[in-house]
Amino acid sequence: MKPTKPLPDLDENDLEILRELEQNDEKNLEELAAELDLSKSTIHYRLNRLKEDGVITDISADIDPQSLGLAMVVITEVNVSHERGYADEIGDGLVDVEGVQQVYYTMGDVDFVVISRVQNHDQMNEVIDDIVAIDGVNETSSRFVMRELKNGNRILENMSDEMIGNILETE
Repeated sequence: MKPTKPLPDLDENDLEILRELEQNDEKNLEELAAELDLSKSTIHYRLNRLKEDGVITDISADIDPQSLGLAMVVITEVNVSHERGYADEIGDGLVDVEGVQQVYYTMGDVDFVVISRVQNHDQMNEVIDDIVAIDGVNETSSRFVMRELKNGNRILENMSDEMIGNILETE
């Protein structure tokens, strides 16, 4: 599991660039520069710095899972044996299960929460079988999402003013 990284040195312009990219990652430098009233070279420099600092980890297409028939979302709670190194070993095993989109190592009554997306019940059973087959997994409990009310990877859109303020204070 990755340790928490220190906050990068960002300003309002960096956050505006990130907001624009979260809304539409197809914008080119010229469009970003015009919308944000910055030069293309400034946008280019800042994008490179945001990539180098690990703030932007990837530029990719936002694919609608429904368009690929991935209509079933399964949330699985996983309880495991607590032996030395279990979090990394079992976590890596969960990440490698086909159909798994997200894995969270948690504290409390549940050790891991796994979010999977599949096309049908047979695939869902396969995912659960693959999870249970991981050495150290003791028990699973799954829930099936009936309707998605909110999903996605838009980070800035979901941050409070206080959270944004904490980022800007690191100067």
